[in-house]
Amino acid sequence: MTGPARLDETNDPQARSWLDSANQTGCDFPIQNLPFAVFRRDNSTEELRGGVAIGDQIVDLAALGRRNLFQADAAEGIRAAGRCSLNSLMQQGPTVWNAVRRALFDGLLEGSGLQPEMRTCLLPQRDAHYALPAQIGDYTDFYASIHHATSVGRMMRPDNPLLPNYQWIPIGYHGRSSSIGVSGQAFHRPHGQRLQPGQTQPVVTPSRRLDYELELGVFIGEGNTPGTSIPIADAEDHIFGLCLLNDWSARDLQAWEYQPLGPFLAKNFATTISPWIVTLQALAPFRVPFNRPQSAPAPLPYLSSAANLDAGAIDIRLEALIQSAAMRERNEPPHRLSSTTFRHSYWTIAQLVAHHTVNGCDLRAGDLLGTGTQSGPTPGEAGSLLELSVGGTQPIRIAHEESRTFLEDGDAIILRGWCEKPGTARIGFGEVYGRVLPAHD
Repeated sequence: MTGPARLDETNDPQARSWLDSANQTGCDFPIQNLPFAVFRRDNSTEELRGGVAIGDQIVDLAALGRRNLFQADAAEGIRAAGRCSLNSLMQQGPTVWNAVRRALFDGLLEGSGLQPEMRTCLLPQRDAHYALPAQIGDYTDFYASIHHATSVGRMMRPDNPLLPNYQWIPIGYHGRSSSIGVSGQAFHRPHGQRLQPGQTQPVVTPSRRLDYELELGVFIGEGNTPGTSIPIADAEDHIFGLCLLNDWSARDLQAWEYQPLGPFLAKNFATTISPWIVTLQALAPFRVPFNRPQSAPAPLPYLSSAANLDAGAIDIRLEALIQSAAMRERNEPPHRLSSTTFRHSYWTIAQLVAHHTVNGCDLRAGDLLGTGTQSGPTPGEAGSLLELSVGGTQPIRIAHEESRTFLEDGDAIILRGWCEKPGTARIGFGEVYGRVLPAHD
């Protein structure tokens, strides 16, 4: 495979599974999706192992591998995916990934002769405990939304909101992989240095401007040799799949520390990802052209290819919701804060990989790239409270008498993502849930 994945039989919108829940309208995990996760039975001491979502069930890939139903690349990939992390499968590359996907698709397809044996490998998703899908060696967070960069820059530099390098280079920083957790993560409000208005000496206190960031995560599959770069035409061959990502941010700590070297303690206390990794093949029907404003400079040659121009962007719908502690006590559903689409991103996932390696940096299986906050061109598409509240100056009503400028203790943020258009099967990412606990004394 070179460039974006092309449609194949596994994307057929007419395909149906023998599992009824996979055929329900609005299902996140139809047979055309088949995302990967790592799980075990809830409240058990079972070994963690890889699984694939289908309808409201999980295909236990360790159990499936023991049945020896498949051969060659598919068998090798399923055995690798049955381990306690997906790194072994990730590093085997797209030939094996696609073989596993096709084998699972055929086995789950309505009328498959493998139905009796595969049914014994199912576990209800509601009975599962999820872990990080991979051992994440390194984590890099990018700044790929020009709408977010301009909005935030306007608050800090009203006369010069977008720095001159932004339109030429995918800006990123190296994060902290040790603080990445899977959906359900609860974390304590971070302490740190912040400079109070009108003061000349900082104080160390819990953050008062805690925020979320609506992002996608990009899991690296097969890596590259140190000292070599990954050409943009080959970049997607090195991407195992995408997940949802919330990069929690302490804006007051960030404002004080970010110059001259960028984010540090304001970002490394917690990052939460969804358990499910959606493959690029599942997203093939939702590829769209990579568009830039006519006034924007063309990307440099190493960040440009015909395939990236033709179909480098992906129309992934994204939304952020909030549920306060009081809302949970009243059994009220979360309140939607904003919604947008990944097709607005100024940089594509292939460009992120190509730029990350242009200097010879080696990526490894399981490495994670964040896209940065995804915001659209209108106010209702902002991907953070910093933007929605205009730097904390305009409170947002969320329920009854409650409002927010930034997050309070007990608040939970839920991010959701999906792809949907006429003539295709809906492809969902599930959701990522995280909750703020009070600061430690």
